[in-house]
Amino acid sequence: MKAVRLQATGQLQLCEVEKPVPGPGELLVRIEACGICGTDRHIFHGEFPSKPPVTLGHEFAGIVETVGPGVTDFRPGMRVTGDPNISCGSCEECRRGRVNLCRNLRAIGIHRDGGFADYVCMPQSQAFALPADLDPLHGAFCEPLACCIHGVDLAGLHAGASVIVLGGGVIGLLTLQLATLAGATRVVLVTRSDGKRRLAESLGATATADPGDGDIIARLTDADGLLPGGADVVFECAGVTDTVQQAPRLARRGGSAVILGVMPQGAKIEIEPFDLLFREVRLISSFVNPFTHGRAADLIATGRIKVEPLISRRIGLAEAPDAIINPARGGEIRALVIPGRE
Repeated sequence: MKAVRLQATGQLQLCEVEKPVPGPGELLVRIEACGICGTDRHIFHGEFPSKPPVTLGHEFAGIVETVGPGVTDFRPGMRVTGDPNISCGSCEECRRGRVNLCRNLRAIGIHRDGGFADYVCMPQSQAFALPADLDPLHGAFCEPLACCIHGVDLAGLHAGASVIVLGGGVIGLLTLQLATLAGATRVVLVTRSDGKRRLAESLGATATADPGDGDIIARLTDADGLLPGGADVVFECAGVTDTVQQAPRLARRGGSAVILGVMPQGAKIEIEPFDLLFREVRLISSFVNPFTHGRAADLIATGRIKVEPLISRRIGLAEAPDAIINPARGGEIRALVIPGRE
């Protein structure tokens, strides 16, 4: 079968490899779609810890082809989405219920072979069923949505809240929809892309703003701004220095700033502790998707979260290395890799 393999940092290529065989408690899944995440690009550049040689791809869904011994909850022909994050269940953090902080965490597509391939093997514990009639591409959005759900959970978002979302990529546009579902009445999305601003408004944003058009903090938080005094919750979804530094400054007194975007490992930012203290702003970091993947699958399956407008392009495995190695195209939200597509 074909697979996109990271041989070492900076070395990515399409290879012919042996089709995997499911072991005890595992499923062999034929990949229908796998999303290209910014984390894949960080891994390629050595900015996010991985374990090459490995097949990349952690946002995937597909059809169960065969099952290994001991599998009881799944059968061939079922459509599933995979939670890539495998915790050990026995370390101190797992015993505290913080499985996302597992000291032995291993992720499909990062530490073991993932979804940029014709097939992937995964433990049945990581699989979640999807409806047979679901658009096969939509299941690939479950993993990023699950990460967004965790961030919204940590924020304690309440009905009637005001929200600012920094970043118009897939994480920002999913978080925008979750905030609206949670009852936020004012949701402002900030991005430089005019197309993404228009899309955000169609998905529920009450207003949008271009950060390149003047002082974005003043435009949002001044007395005559979009959200005078700031927002109850600010979600940083871009993973760049400017937005991470802006996030706590955009929160109102007593508000929260949640960091969902992934910056390169080793990157540094400037924060003013006195400002956080004086205004009692909570700065929260949100890492992956503890116990939220099933909820994400349900939201995708029921259509409560719209993902079709987030698909920018569909490519085959042969095009995937180039798409991962290079920055996302201007205005691109999510590129999906579809094995078998020419």
